[in-house]
Amino acid sequence: MAIALPLPDYFDPSKVGAVWPVPYEQRAAQAAAWAQCYDIPPSSQDHIRIALLAIDVQNTFCLPQFELFVGGRSGTGAIADNVRLCDFIYRNLGAITEIIPTLDTHTALQIFHAVFWVNDQGEHPPAMTMISATDVEQGRWRVNPAIAPQVTQGDVEALQRYGLYYVRQLSQDGKYPLTIWPYHSMLGGIGHALVAAVEEACFFHSIARQWTTRFELKGDHPLTENYSVLKPEIMQDDQQQAIAQANQGLMDHLLSFDAIYIAGQAKSHCVAWTVDDLLTRIQAVDPAIAQRVYLLEDCMSPVVVPGVVDFTDAAEEAFQRFAAAGMHRVQSTDPIPMMA
Repeated sequence: MAIALPLPDYFDPSKVGAVWPVPYEQRAAQAAAWAQCYDIPPSSQDHIRIALLAIDVQNTFCLPQFELFVGGRSGTGAIADNVRLCDFIYRNLGAITEIIPTLDTHTALQIFHAVFWVNDQGEHPPAMTMISATDVEQGRWRVNPAIAPQVTQGDVEALQRYGLYYVRQLSQDGKYPLTIWPYHSMLGGIGHALVAAVEEACFFHSIARQWTTRFELKGDHPLTENYSVLKPEIMQDDQQQAIAQANQGLMDHLLSFDAIYIAGQAKSHCVAWTVDDLLTRIQAVDPAIAQRVYLLEDCMSPVVVPGVVDFTDAAEEAFQRFAAAGMHRVQSTDPIPMMA
């Protein structure tokens, strides 16, 4: 049976909010010694298999100097969340079978970025603009025809038609209106990377448990948002042709575990949408499986932009629904039931 472990001496909570290179060779030697000292077996020997799904714990969302820092109402949300997440990984190193970090992954010409849209003056919408179906119907915003060669093989009419279809479909499906986000999680950029302290903890776990960290990329399709790692917002175009697919492989993989712990950013968006898609799948398979899901609420924060938007209440409403379906709302300091 796994036991709660101490924190490694090198772990420094004050560095969680900074960017720095992980000293891999040093940490690998320390992790191997740690496993020997505390008799930590390889993950392949786990009789009870526990997954940690760490959603979008990336610099772009978790560090104040980056584009979409998730501060929550406290203003320090993601940094404090990640201190607790690292603590959770280290203390439960012998119980966590696999860590699955997701990586929001974007390029410039995507439907939720400013360059995708223009007004009559050819101006792009400011970041945090919400574009409704009415906005597009009345011509306040239209798809930028200059990007059609990259997105619809030069068919400007098809691109305009799709833009209107997209915002209407979001409204019809009860999803958030299309938000023009600041350029963020840009593939190849520093913001795309995992927070260094979390990456370090994942690497340490991988060596100590002799099990590969399973990275999941999402969000790179130009014609749809992808808050959830399990499914994009829109999967068909206005001609009912498939443009993207659900991540069925990851869904099935998650449901193979005895317990699934979920943390990450932002609670109101990518976390909530992922959990919602997971719950939909669970209810289709066996509603009792929801009891295997543990939501680490002190390792996630909602999107709050003071004076602009506050999704705290929306996140709470979603999590009440998840709990009513059988999922557990827990803290990172709560013992893992399988370890108790």
